Amino acid sequence: MITTLTPLDWKRRAIKYYPDKIAVIDEEKRFTYKEFGERVDRLSIALYEAGIRQGDHVAVMLPNTHYMLESFYGICQLGAVMVPLNYRLAAEDLNYIINHSDAKMLIVDEEFCGPIEETIDSLKNIKQTVIVSVKNQSTTLEGIDYETFINRVSLEETSLPEVTINENDMLTLNYTSGTTSKPKGVMLTHRGNYMNAANFMFHLNVHHEDVYLHTLPMFHCNGWGGVWALTAVGGTHVCLRKVDPPYILSLFEKEKISLLCGAPTVINMLVNAPEATETNITTRPRMATAGSPPAAALIQKAQEILGLHMTHVYGLTETSPFILYCEWKKEFDKKDEEEQSTIKARQGIELVFNGETKVVRADGTEVAWNGEELGEIVTRGNVVMAGYYKDPETTAEVMRGGWFHTGDLAVTYPDGYIEIRDRAKDMIISGGENISSTELEGILYKHPDVLEVAVIAIPDEKWGEVPKAIVVLKPNANPTEEDLIEYCRSKIARFKAPKAVEFVEALPKTATGKLQKYLLRNQHWHAEKKVN
Repeated sequence: MITTLTPLDWKRRAIKYYPDKIAVIDEEKRFTYKEFGERVDRLSIALYEAGIRQGDHVAVMLPNTHYMLESFYGICQLGAVMVPLNYRLAAEDLNYIINHSDAKMLIVDEEFCGPIEETIDSLKNIKQTVIVSVKNQSTTLEGIDYETFINRVSLEETSLPEVTINENDMLTLNYTSGTTSKPKGVMLTHRGNYMNAANFMFHLNVHHEDVYLHTLPMFHCNGWGGVWALTAVGGTHVCLRKVDPPYILSLFEKEKISLLCGAPTVINMLVNAPEATETNITTRPRMATAGSPPAAALIQKAQEILGLHMTHVYGLTETSPFILYCEWKKEFDKKDEEEQSTIKARQGIELVFNGETKVVRADGTEVAWNGEELGEIVTRGNVVMAGYYKDPETTAEVMRGGWFHTGDLAVTYPDGYIEIRDRAKDMIISGGENISSTELEGILYKHPDVLEVAVIAIPDEKWGEVPKAIVVLKPNANPTEEDLIEYCRSKIARFKAPKAVEFVEALPKTATGKLQKYLLRNQHWHAEKKVN
């Protein structure tokens, strides 16, 4: 009587109980759960007729449209594996991922066909390409139109093939952003996605009446589980082709958005949009943020300016992704807004369904719960990946001792709340003293003239390395380098303050909003090597 744990079963439940409810909103398009289910089933049958079988891999490069949502269900209910692609990657990276993933078919949005056109001749395993047509776009890529592909199927004449899925089978093959090396294929299972989505539902209080805005790229770890969780409760998915702050702010009221997720960079874009102070957001949406440690000042602005109820979550692609969330206690309500924002910036405690997470020393023993001793976050349990695809050596390296090692350095407070201080590679060791780049960034975000900031280590003859702040200023702001250095010195120990500040127009980021600090570091460390 035991049934397989798979998030795909939630589609069945949604169609059974909410057939006439609006499941998906994509600009002017509206689909009920019954209509959505029919489109998904036609996609599955079309894929099967095109030769896709259980265990085959299908690569998908689409923005947050209903086509992307359909692909998650249509591919995976065949027992096939979906390979979500980051449409902002260069042709070289896409070529590597598609070939490495052993994908047999490609579904691609017409707007993003350019890199595929460049590399199609070297995509050795792709047998067929399905193209989602987009108004005012064109491509030389050969393929079949998506609507034509699925509309050839008659549900009255053809039924879904019967497939027996094991919950430990791979559901999706998600590639890391490859910020320091070649992208790695993370094998996520039906069970892991189910348990992560259960965490998403429980800890973000997802319910039947929720209207969820897909601000977070669905290709990024399956939208953190949002692609499954909203369907489970019969909520409404609101698609978003691109992050456009004025449009997002208008959707809050137009569609009565109650829930969304996004990286701190998205929050920053929203609170600094000119329309932010002009928009009356009556729904007061809940928002989960993760991707990089958010500054307390940024969380405070989101709550004050937009009225968002912020929840900080933490995880990695390798953990499906959630392993910590900042649980809010009633006792915190007595603290002032700045103290509350500081607490909300912590990564927090274990989620109910993911397993065990802790901060350990190099010998594997847990650090003291004093908010001071630094260690590495490790985890084990229901949401950890099955491993890296075709890479057993790297898998063994990160999963040593029965724990997945995140590479994130953190402290644990007396109440058990974990707070990241840095990535291991981002910690600055100056004259033997540890300086947290995220701590410095948090301070600089409180400066009224700072829009965005990244702190990195640069070489120093005397100290080995010292902190440098790379800053994007708000419009019409003009503080000097010395102004910002003195500002930091007034807030923290002088040795922790940046020794240099550089003003730039923009910071390099991945498609999911993570700072690519290695690009900034390389400018200094590679130059240093050349001089020497």
